[in-house]
Amino acid sequence: MPLLTREGLTAETWQDDVLSPDALIDGASPLPPGPLAVDWPNDRDPAGLAPWLDRLALIRVSFPAMGDGRGFSIARRLRAMGYAGRLRAVGPLVADQSVAAWAIGFDEIEIPDSMLDRQPETIWSRGGRPSYQSKVMMR
Repeated sequence: MPLLTREGLTAETWQDDVLSPDALIDGASPLPPGPLAVDWPNDRDPAGLAPWLDRLALIRVSFPAMGDGRGFSIARRLRAMGYAGRLRAVGPLVADQSVAAWAIGFDEIEIPDSMLDRQPETIWSRGGRPSYQSKVMMR
């Protein structure tokens, strides 16, 4: 899937395994040494990540559907908890939502190829088309 930052499309740089929430929290298997990454569903309380925030270099927050904005709330809570690592939105967001994603604290958006086909990089780099929502988010 394409990876978008504020600067535009970029290549994936995370090369290690991405853990499931259960692999991280249940502790059934030993965790690998060094920085960790986790896939975090949008229906799970991010407070469960508190003990690992200092080791998590990447948190991938799931957006299973374009209209499901719970991932924005999770991102806001993670930043409020002091998480300073890479925060990635994963799922079928649209370009209009990128303004909110950047404002809330996401560093990256991983979007399906099909979304990039419908909304090319030039639209994403403008933060979607001008709208009243962009004016509200900038205040």
